Amino acid sequence: MKIFRSLLFLAIPLYLISCSTQKPIPNYLQQVSDTTIKKQIQYPELRIEKNDLLSIQVYSASTKPEADAPFNLPSAGASSGTSATTGFLVDARGNIEYPHLGTFHAEGLTKDELAQQITKKLNELAVLEKPSVIIRFQNLKITVIGEVNNQGVVTIPGERITILEAVGLAGGITEYGLKTSVKILRETNNQREIGIVDLSAKDLFESPYYNLKQNDIVLVDPTPRKAKRADEDVTRQRVTFGLTVITTLAILYNIFKK
Repeated sequence: MKIFRSLLFLAIPLYLISCSTQKPIPNYLQQVSDTTIKKQIQYPELRIEKNDLLSIQVYSASTKPEADAPFNLPSAGASSGTSATTGFLVDARGNIEYPHLGTFHAEGLTKDELAQQITKKLNELAVLEKPSVIIRFQNLKITVIGEVNNQGVVTIPGERITILEAVGLAGGITEYGLKTSVKILRETNNQREIGIVDLSAKDLFESPYYNLKQNDIVLVDPTPRKAKRADEDVTRQRVTFGLTVITTLAILYNIFKK
């Protein structure tokens, strides 16, 4: 009888741990209320960074494709009949080397600003009639790590992505993720900065980190509840092990007592 009392006494802490009070989990945009106030949406234009891969196409008023060809990179899939193209890689100095036109400093410029420089150079050389330049990013990506369902590199489908879209593409934040202080690691002008974003706040859209930039790293930290849960799991394992040992000893005692 004493043994069963001991078992009951040891089971009480396990029961109390499993019944601990849980704090409510913040939701996305929890502090936002319905409103009729509309604000103009500002879409910041991306600026070119080192290691960006750019697609640059030159067109002119000429009806002969061979006239534009010297100023366009050959198709990477030309031999296989595909339309895949190579790109211009922005080097460690922030430059690109353009065939027949020379070196252009691209880092820090927008696509339009770089296109204007290339167009100006073509006009100076007077080699094409009414040249125009179209530039696209080819390797835009961000990284999402921490308490999300699918960690890893996320390829940006267009040329704009928000923090909410990035979290969605990563499978959403887990029940143990901290939505109120998501960290954004960003490199700008060779300087590293860290921004904190509260995904439940009503002023989320006004944050300079709401719209992400290429190569940003999104870090979702675990809540204190996860650490507490881990400690509780360890405690449960120890209590369960102790109960198992006591039960085994009680059975052996009853067997050999006879």
